Amino acid sequence: QVQLVESGGGSVQAGDSLKLSCAASGRTFGDHAMGWFRQAPGKGRDFVTAISWDGSNTYSADWVKGRFIVSRDNAKSTVYLQMNSLKPEDTAIYYCAAAKKTFTTAQRMALSNDVGSWGQGTQVTVSS
Repeated sequence: QVQLVESGGGSVQAGDSLKLSCAASGRTFGDHAMGWFRQAPGKGRDFVTAISWDGSNTYSADWVKGRFIVSRDNAKSTVYLQMNSLKPEDTAIYYCAAAKKTFTTAQRMALSNDVGSWGQGTQVTVSS
């Protein structure tokens, strides 16, 4: 079982940037895909983006349109989410997710069934 701890959330203005981090521990990090999901107030948890175990492939929801960039540093067991041009509709709790099985593709991380572990979430609030 892997433990995930997100950080970097906060309150920003529309158009600002924010970088989230997710530190993993308790299991080999470098052979599992990682992803980010978010849950807006009163809504379900939605897929944002994911990255393959080695960082060679990423996959994002259509609405991301290049504004959010996922990356990872396997030496630090950390995955990042760089969020640019933030909009009020990006306000949500952002969750880090680790794949249930080794070498899961980034695309399959969009299916929450392939997620084995979740972080506790970090709040991002964007004001207009």
